[in-house]
Parts: sequence; structure tokens; C-alpha cells
Amino acid sequence: MLVSDLVATSDRVATTSSRLEKIGALADLLRRLSPEEVRIGVDWLAGRLRQGRIGLGPAMVTEARRAGPSAVEPALTLGEADAVFTEVARTSGSGSAAQRRAALGGLFARATELERDFFARLLVGELRQGALEAVMIEAVARAAGLPPASLRRAVMLAGDAAEVAKAALLEGAPGLQRFSLQLLRPVQPMLAQGADDVASALGELRAAALEWKLDGARVQVHKAGDEVRVFSRSLNSVTKAVPEVVEAVRALPVRSIVLDGEAIAFRADGAPHPFQVTMRRFGRTLDVAALRAELPLRALFFDVLHLDGEDLLDRSGSERASALRQALDRSLRVPRIELPTGAEAEAFFADALARGHEGVMAKSLAAPYEAGRRGSSWLKVKRAHTLDLVVLAVEWGSGRRRGLLSNLHLGARDPGAGGFVMLGKTFKGMTDEMLAWQTQRFLELEIARDAYTVYVRPEVVVEIAFDGVQASPQYPGGVALRFARVKRYRPDKAAGEASTIDEVRAIHAGALAHEAAERREAGGGGEEMGGREGGEDERKVRGGRARNTGAKSSTSTKTGDGGRETGNG
Repeated sequence: MLVSDLVATSDRVATTSSRLEKIGALADLLRRLSPEEVRIGVDWLAGRLRQGRIGLGPAMVTEARRAGPSAVEPALTLGEADAVFTEVARTSGSGSAAQRRAALGGLFARATELERDFFARLLVGELRQGALEAVMIEAVARAAGLPPASLRRAVMLAGDAAEVAKAALLEGAPGLQRFSLQLLRPVQPMLAQGADDVASALGELRAAALEWKLDGARVQVHKAGDEVRVFSRSLNSVTKAVPEVVEAVRALPVRSIVLDGEAIAFRADGAPHPFQVTMRRFGRTLDVAALRAELPLRALFFDVLHLDGEDLLDRSGSERASALRQALDRSLRVPRIELPTGAEAEAFFADALARGHEGVMAKSLAAPYEAGRRGSSWLKVKRAHTLDLVVLAVEWGSGRRRGLLSNLHLGARDPGAGGFVMLGKTFKGMTDEMLAWQTQRFLELEIARDAYTVYVRPEVVVEIAFDGVQASPQYPGGVALRFARVKRYRPDKAAGEASTIDEVRAIHAGALAHEAAERREAGGGGEEMGGREGGEDERKVRGGRARNTGAKSSTSTKTGDGGRETGNG
């Protein structure tokens, strides 16, 4: 297939807000791909390269795009372009930058202007076309004539949408049968939705259990005989970083097991260390022995997906909990109560908070383990409103923050249209250490800038605390955060896992309903509560004019930073 055909489909997907039209356009293209092109096409349309990061920065891409005239007629094929990316990925050592520059220049010389634009956006993570993985899975299902649920399950178990797409398109239903839970290969973790409070969570789930929501590193641990492997939430192997977790699971009196849980560091008084402290155990370059002595980890598990030859994914929550109790001592399990009364639930929640944990998880006793899904069977209840948002741009600071990137432009994920919707800005809650780190990090992710603002690849997820959500005509989503402040960065989360604009609008709708009820109870009257949007804007402090970066959103879904999940949602 010509690259121009795929680019045309990408443009169609980008210019429609209709999910059905996106699926139809993608399915039509998928049917026309050759067997060798399926993986390339699926990855490109999802905004990534199958080779991963290949050492091409924005400056080199911009240089190649501007060098020399573009081709007049399209002639470049997917296979030819993919071969260049493979060549670039394999280049290393002395002179490698020049070799990568030459290879990329050769590719761009053969590309039309539209193809150059597509490649440039693909390479810097700015392919804003709305072909998110969920949309792609439905498109593959339509092209292959298979139920979307069967594709979703295969992707959850394989962890690779392109691999599953190739099997579905070339082999049909039989090709999906080989994707199953395999020991020593991670599956995507089950995720949770948020709930306002314990009572509403239990009311929604009916028969449910409560567990402490720990602020540690989400880990999935596989044991097959004496071999133990530990994977992060983003499915990266972290086995060597956590020897105490390996030892604890290896010592279990079972032949094989797959566990889902947390690795967390505790202080001498039994209180958990802050998340940032625990995450010191998961850096890229580690002195594991020294860190283990200084900051020992404890593994606490809340689910079991496989036990002694039997897969448990499709078993109910109560059955899996029973299997977990049989396999693990209490000291290795997250504290849990089943079918609590309202008073017991509130006391359990208060106890979790008093001990320094994030809150509680409410879990359906009847639901299976829905790997890779953020379903309604698990609900998380935390102390206060927080959202995991994506940084779209950052403004330079002033005063004591001059020379540092300070004011964050925050976006929520839009799963329907793709990309991100800006919700506001904040420079509140940042430590000096955080300011120094984010300045370096966001300059690495820079894609453009103006006098006040550096625009970045939408890869970094930050947890934002806020006091409420209000209507706002200033931002494209129609809502903005009130008194937003930074709680922490989330290097474990990919941008595709950020909170959605629908979640934000639901919070706003709930607040309006609550205010209306209060007015009715008080006898009517009153205006909607106002407030400043999205935290203070440093440029307004300087007297400048704020700029809306919502148009610079992206469908990028990779952070590239490895992973964990706070708590089990």
C-alpha cells in the first residue's frame, strides 16, 4: 500500500468527530493492507512506530522536513518507509546521529508534502487523528467480521493491539484463540472508576467488598516453578529492582501463580512512605542492594489471576478472594472486608486514611477480572477530588521562578474525538525540586514555543487536586477546574490513561445538582458559584494574555516512563 493511502485515511479520521465514521474509515483501510503491512498500518494509525523510540528528536525531524523539495507524485510504500525506521532504530555508536539524519533525509526526499507532514507528526508524537486503541479495536473487529468483545479480550491478554489485529485480519476467530493468560507474560491490569464516597460506591455495586487503596507501585507477579517475574502496571519487567518481592512470591507453597498487588515502602512506625519515595526503587539506574537496605519494599496483593494450573480471570471476585486467602498469608494480603454495613464501611475508610493510605477500593463480589478495562466493577474512593491530567504546554515563570517552566496547561482525554481538551492552568503546589525537574523534562518534549509558552508532546500525566468544576466559555470543553494545584507527577501512567472530559463534566453535573438541592431545601434563590478557572495564570499576573492550547491536543498514548498504579485503580 502507498503511504498516501494511509495518510488520506488518517486525515479522514482526524476531520470527523463521529466515532462510527472513524471506525468505518479505519476498517476500510485495514481490509486493503497486505499481511506484511497490517502491523505497520495499525501502529501508525494509533500514532506510534512498531520500532518504538528510534532516536529522532524534533529538531532532526524539522530539519529533514524542510530540506529540499518534496515529491510531486506519491510512490512511497508502507514497507519502504518502515524499513527506513528500522534502519534508524538499529543505528548506534560513533557517527550514528549523522547516519540517522541521512536516512531520514532520504525518506523525506521521496515523500510528498502531505506524507512529510504525516511522518513529522508521527515521529514527534503529534498525530492528532483520534485513532485511539479502543477505536482501532472496533475497526479491526469490523474489518475481520468478529465481535469487538473478542478483540478486546485478546488485546488485554496479549498487551499488543497490532499483534492481535494481524491475527484477526489474517486468521479470523481461530487466530484469537492463541491469546490467553500465559505464565511469565503480563496481562493488562484491571482498572477502576472513581466514586464520590463509600456509600455511593457500595450502593452502585450492591454486593461488594472494601479494600485499602494503597499509594504504592502496582505490580503483577508471575511464578512458574522457581522462576518469578515482576511487571509494572505498564507491563515493563521490574524483576531486578524488587528482589524482596521476588523472594516473597518464590517462597509461596504453590507451583504457579499470577498475583496483582502493590509494592510499597513503609516507615519504621508502620506508616507508608509517600509515593515519590517508594518510586525511588524503580529508577532507570539503580544500586539495588543499597536501596533495598535503605528503603525495603513490602508486597501486598489484592487479586490472583492464576493458581496452580488454573486460570481465574473469569471467576467471580469472591472466588478469586477465596483463592487468594488459601494461597497467601494475611501478611501478604491487602486488608479487606466483605459485605460491610454502612457504619463498618465508613470506619474502614477512616481507618485507611488514618494509617496514611489513599482511601479504599469497592469491588463487586460477582465480577470477573476484566483485564485492561476501567470498568464499573471496581470503584475507588479517595479523600478529595483529584484528576490525572496531561500537560499540553508550560509557561515560563516570573519573579523567583524566572528561567523555570512553571504554569502547566492541563488537558483531559477525549476518548470520542481523540486528543485532549484543555481544562485550565496551574502553577500551585510545586516544590523547587519539582520545578527544576519539570523544566528539564518539558524542554525534552518541546514541539514548539512562543514568547511565553513551550508546547510539548502530550505524554506527561500529573495528578491534580482541585476544589470543584465550573462552567467556562474560555475552554473548548465548556468546563474548567477551580483552584487546581499539583499533587504529584504520575510517571507510571500513559497519556491514554488520563482522566476523561466526561469524568470532569460528570463532576460538574453532580455539583450543580447538589447546589440545586441545597437551594430548594433553603427555599430557592441564589446564583451559581463562581471562581477562578484552573488555578492562577502567571501570564495574567504579568499582564499578558492567556492562550488556549486546546487546539494543540494529541492522541498520543505513551509516556515511555515505565509504570505503576497507585492503589489498585
